Amino acid sequence: MKKLSFILLFISIITFANAQQKKDTLWTVNGQASVNFSQVSFSNWVAGGENSVSGVGIFNINANYAKDRVSWENTFKTGYGLLKEEDDQVVKTEDKFEINSKYGVQCRRNEHIFHTVYANFNTQFAPGYNYPNTDDKISAWFAPAYLTTAAGIDYKPSDKFSLFVTPLSGKFTFVTDEELSNQGAFGVEPGETARAELGAIVKSELKTPVVKNVDLNTTLTLFSNYLNNPQNIDVNWDAQLNMKINDYLSANLMTTLIYDHDILVPIDDNGNTGRRIQLKQLFGVGLSYKF
Repeated sequence: MKKLSFILLFISIITFANAQQKKDTLWTVNGQASVNFSQVSFSNWVAGGENSVSGVGIFNINANYAKDRVSWENTFKTGYGLLKEEDDQVVKTEDKFEINSKYGVQCRRNEHIFHTVYANFNTQFAPGYNYPNTDDKISAWFAPAYLTTAAGIDYKPSDKFSLFVTPLSGKFTFVTDEELSNQGAFGVEPGETARAELGAIVKSELKTPVVKNVDLNTTLTLFSNYLNNPQNIDVNWDAQLNMKINDYLSANLMTTLIYDHDILVPIDDNGNTGRRIQLKQLFGVGLSYKF
């Protein structure tokens, strides 16, 4: 029910924005839907997964508003993939649910600087396991879920690049699955369902053509927790290379790097855990539609 509520809420926002776009030019709505035949590899990926050949569906949509000195940028990113190998069980190879919203007012003295409030929410759709073991979950819907809110300065010298900096932000980790909560997964205290952090954020975004029909989108987010070991920087780096073949065929290379000092990931078959860099790489070729 929670999944449906979140999806319906964002669809309502997009529908409203699209209706407004038809009335005037203040809203810009665009997105991409694709179904890829993909090769996926994982290294210490906490959400679960295994190296495989699989089918992956991706849906991204943007709804941006601009009027006078006001800018409001919204994105909704989802992805889900499944694998079936011979007689083995079905396993997932991709699982993403992310919403971003950034509202800014342009500085009167500098047109490239915006006073901005920002929010990010992300979780996953389905349980994750340390495959091939499917008896013990290592993640699930809202376990973890992350909500980050912040207010700061957004430097946008062009429509290709932005740098958001805030000395004060809140990061909230939710683990609503009872089994994972009792384990103290994802940095929450055993038995607790939430954890709050106060810190600073630096977030950079780059969207640029590389060569003809090849575009690069990359986002790097750094977070330092003032209240607990501020020297341990949380890192989340997404990069996506989009290669257009024709109007309906494309190839995509997507990578994600995560490091969070509070997250312990499985490191062997004996139940031992440790702090590791999480890496995910996905390459896919398939049908794509942009709107």
